Amino acid sequence: MKPVILFDLDGTVIDSTEAILDGFRVAFETFGGEVPSDELIKNEIGHTLEDMFLTLGVESSKVDEHVHAYKMHYRVISCEKTILLDGAREAIELASDFATLGVVTTKTGEYSQILLEHMELMKYFDVLIGREHVTYPKPHAEPILKALMKLEHDRNNTWMIGDTCMDMIAAKNAEVNSIAVTSGYGTAEKLQKCSGIIYGTVLEAVDFIQKSDENYK
Repeated sequence: MKPVILFDLDGTVIDSTEAILDGFRVAFETFGGEVPSDELIKNEIGHTLEDMFLTLGVESSKVDEHVHAYKMHYRVISCEKTILLDGAREAIELASDFATLGVVTTKTGEYSQILLEHMELMKYFDVLIGREHVTYPKPHAEPILKALMKLEHDRNNTWMIGDTCMDMIAAKNAEVNSIAVTSGYGTAEKLQKCSGIIYGTVLEAVDFIQKSDENYK
């Protein structure tokens, strides 16, 4: 059976930092709040939007309206203000030659699919699990296990590639292999605390998996 490779999106495959920051700016300005610094927002990327707004000081009763304002703006600008990270297209094309591919992200799945279709990459993925598809997002195991269930694949020879410890912890909780990449929002220092395998880019991570699979055979 071919291996399964599950990809995180932000910081692993794509860089949508500009779109995310713009979405938060619009959401805070819509309701008259002070816009947090870019660094404060970037520190929270990878968490759900609800948790991000809470951490950034929005009252719980006003979180939903802020999330809605963010999404309405993000859906308009996301394709224009999102780019592929270096080596990402090559990584996905290479991975598709020897593995079954999926996306496991905390982003809204609907917008993730639109982005991947815009970049002509969705055709490589057999499953996409976004925030609206699960009750418990990463670092819970549910998103990974749901992806595997849809693929009708067990945990054996499954890999999760991501750029934060949330991805690595989710993989551990789901009892699958994981590789961290430093191309996104987790520093090498932070990632060393949660991952034993760290590469600079997703292409290097896929190359490692391919070689491991060849050795496994």
